[in-house]
Amino acid sequence: MIGLYIGSTDAFAGKNIVLMALGLEMQRRGMRVGYMKPVGSIPKRIDDAIGDEDAIVIQELLGLEIAPDVLTPVIIPDNLRATTLSDETDALAAIQSAYNTISKDKDVMLVGGCGSIQYTGTHRGVDGLTLSKQLGLKTLLVDRYRRNRLNYDAVLNIKKTLGDDMLGVLFNDVPEDFSRDAEDILVPFLEKNSVDVFGTVPRDPMLNAIKASELAWRLKGKIISGNSQSQRIIQNFLIGTMQVENFMTYFRQSANLATIVGGDRTDLQLIAMEGGCPCLIVTGNITPNEIVRARSEQLGVPVIQVSEDTYTVARRMELILNSQKLRELVKIKRGAELVDNAFDYNKLCQKLSQNSE
Repeated sequence: MIGLYIGSTDAFAGKNIVLMALGLEMQRRGMRVGYMKPVGSIPKRIDDAIGDEDAIVIQELLGLEIAPDVLTPVIIPDNLRATTLSDETDALAAIQSAYNTISKDKDVMLVGGCGSIQYTGTHRGVDGLTLSKQLGLKTLLVDRYRRNRLNYDAVLNIKKTLGDDMLGVLFNDVPEDFSRDAEDILVPFLEKNSVDVFGTVPRDPMLNAIKASELAWRLKGKIISGNSQSQRIIQNFLIGTMQVENFMTYFRQSANLATIVGGDRTDLQLIAMEGGCPCLIVTGNITPNEIVRARSEQLGVPVIQVSEDTYTVARRMELILNSQKLRELVKIKRGAELVDNAFDYNKLCQKLSQNSE
């Protein structure tokens, strides 16, 4: 039996969709696949057991049936007040016991990471590096393009720590204008340094898209007009703080983006809606005037009113879009398709086979 840990350099890197695609591919190849997520952060109760919401979704997609509290023995909520920093329970022993149970009669055991492989769970002694060593797992790393770069330093550092137990890395969410640099410069450099690259998954804006109604909830705001179109999809955003002439020029080049603008900027609000903006986010807890609200109803543009200032909302928007979970079936299928097209499964299976000998 082969054990494979899917970890990442940072949170929200795309581990879940990579794991789903990998599990389905291995099942297609006739393997008996087991799965668990030792540490979870999104508690979900099913009957009398508490598990991790993401793990439950993945298990269902793979057609597996494991009790939620065995599937994910350790839950560490993101909310500090909902977790316990000091816990006498031996978390590592609980995970080992669950792993032994689930992995029986399996050809391959997929173990999903939580957050960063280096840090998340350290206070309970169950960070990804510790888990992979304790369970005797090989590691596949996922690194997501962020802040205009791939985190190759972190990849190299994790390789240095894990040595031959790290099989390689898959790069995720790579924009088209960076993909050539990645293929021509970064991949050869990493492979020269004994880090195999299993593929580069291209960016698809639809995977991070969010509905206006959910965005209003996540921003702790309210839709004050255009409610009938609250299911409109938002892929990215634009901050409207410039002069009208400059804003008009920039907006024409960047249509179909939600616009974040001060509640007192009626001029920019109207320009954005007339230009095809799918959603208007007005800040400062200022209610737009009646003209704006009436026009939003006519054009079918939801207007979300929030209390925070424009730049605070913009920072929250970036975090929300980058942390979107793939729980909608259409997104899951699209994400799995992107991974399938980029992932060198044969190369991975060859390495797994070599390591099992």
